Amino acid sequence: MQKSHKTKLILFDLDGTLIDTAPDFHNTLNNMLRKYQIDQVTIEEVRPHISEGTSKLIQKFFNADKKDPRFNLLKSEFLTEYSLNMTNDSKLFDGMASLINFLNENKITFGVVTNKFYRLANPIIDSFSELNNIKVLICPDHVRVSKPDPEGILMACKKLNINPTNTIYLGDHINDLTAGIKAGTKILGCLYGYSLDEKTLKKFNYPFVKKVSEIYSHINL
Repeated sequence: MQKSHKTKLILFDLDGTLIDTAPDFHNTLNNMLRKYQIDQVTIEEVRPHISEGTSKLIQKFFNADKKDPRFNLLKSEFLTEYSLNMTNDSKLFDGMASLINFLNENKITFGVVTNKFYRLANPIIDSFSELNNIKVLICPDHVRVSKPDPEGILMACKKLNINPTNTIYLGDHINDLTAGIKAGTKILGCLYGYSLDEKTLKKFNYPFVKKVSEIYSHINL
């Protein structure tokens, strides 16, 4: 059972938690598959793998693991293609704009801790006017070890001078929740995202929400 400290900071994972980036990943992947004359895939096939990163997409849909001589080239091409298309169709999850407005009205600070590199994460965030009051963005470029290590979350809290016990970390991957627990924050698993399932969350007794509108009840004013 998580203790009920006053909520002063909300930290979001990016892909699958704050922003639905699946459409742009899907379009990028199909552009690549078309180039290599491989059958295209549906967004439903892509969505469960997005939170695991580009390497996972290359392994899954090009059948190329990190030992494959094609791997580095495919990954580089994918990231280049994605960088050209990453703000076309991505959108805030339903209800997220209202939640951000609520946080601003109640003077609750918010930020992002993601495993997406800064050169990709920052332009996506900047493309949403609703997020112009974001106070911190921590990416793999800024830490020695990415999630599930808690370094990024702890760095965000330190930069903002807010105790982890007054923080909620939201994510859609088990690594997000592991990082939050290690950092000492309250955690919320986001089932509306890409990677989590209710059975796993119940097994570990992790709190979760099925839609953005359920997040409000976990915020202590």
